[in-house]
Amino acid sequence: MTVSTTPSYTLAELAERFGLVPHGDASVRVDGVGTLAAAGPSQLSFLANSKYTAKLAASGAGIVVVRAENLAECPGAALVAADPYLAYAKIAALFERLPSAPVGIHPSAVVAPTARVSQSASIGPCCVIGDDAMIGDGAVLGPHCIIGDGCTVGAHSRLVARVTLVVRVTLGQRVLIHPGAVIGSDGFGLAFDRGGPGPAHWVKMPQLGGVRIGDDCEIGANTTIDRGALEDTVLEEDVRLDNQIQIAHNVHVGAHTAMAGCAAVAGSAKIGRYCMIGGNAGVLGHLELADRVTITAKSLVTHSIHEPGEYSSGVPLQESRPWRKNAARFKHLDAYARRLAALEKDKNHE
Repeated sequence: MTVSTTPSYTLAELAERFGLVPHGDASVRVDGVGTLAAAGPSQLSFLANSKYTAKLAASGAGIVVVRAENLAECPGAALVAADPYLAYAKIAALFERLPSAPVGIHPSAVVAPTARVSQSASIGPCCVIGDDAMIGDGAVLGPHCIIGDGCTVGAHSRLVARVTLVVRVTLGQRVLIHPGAVIGSDGFGLAFDRGGPGPAHWVKMPQLGGVRIGDDCEIGANTTIDRGALEDTVLEEDVRLDNQIQIAHNVHVGAHTAMAGCAAVAGSAKIGRYCMIGGNAGVLGHLELADRVTITAKSLVTHSIHEPGEYSSGVPLQESRPWRKNAARFKHLDAYARRLAALEKDKNHE
């Protein structure tokens, strides 16, 4: 007989575990999660966005996490939360099943004699660990990871696959790095030599610093973080980076900041704590953002921001024909402004 290992929880158990208010049959049991529209009687769902309220009454979910004001519209058992999205995130983690990583070093891995690898770490197939590198307790290196000379992977960190730590990279504890990320690569530092013998050319600036990443950070797939030119590039604790983000040399990112996909931060910029940077947004070099600043998607930050709040730039989407007309008018904006200032000056002199 096969015994199911799928975990399941009752309404009462979930309410007690996460400090939520239960409504309905306390014995209702769920063993998974789903959307309001697709969830069945053995699944849990949630309502966090008011535009989906109409789907609540018809939902077949066994349990729904809702705010108090939506409780009357819920047809079955419910858990009341001040923030249903946050509560759902915590509950859904109970049903996540990550593949187990065998303790030890895979026979195909290459480990330098001076590297220190904890006996409780898991080193996957085809990994390479350089001289004086250190792999902490319970750390997991998935297949084809490269840990460069002098790099440190903190306890219980997980590098999913094909992650490269180039040189002088220090990861804190419980850091999660997704496939293809490259940390500690050369910063883009160049000086232009116009004189001397031969044609003018670029001279590469040595990148002598490293990268320090704090505890509980997450780095998305194919994201790149350059090491510093002199001092380190720094991510403080609980920084969350999405996929395909570029963090340039000597950038400092404050704790609990999150950046969405394809954002880019140029060299020596300083991002505060609890900031949120939208997708495809950019921050120019040597600027500073105060704590709790939000930059909306596709915005370009061209000056330092000293007060918390939400900031945007760019032209909103519109139909092509009026957009082209407005783009043509934009070229004359300075002339219009000068003419208006002159008219106001003449009016004031009347």
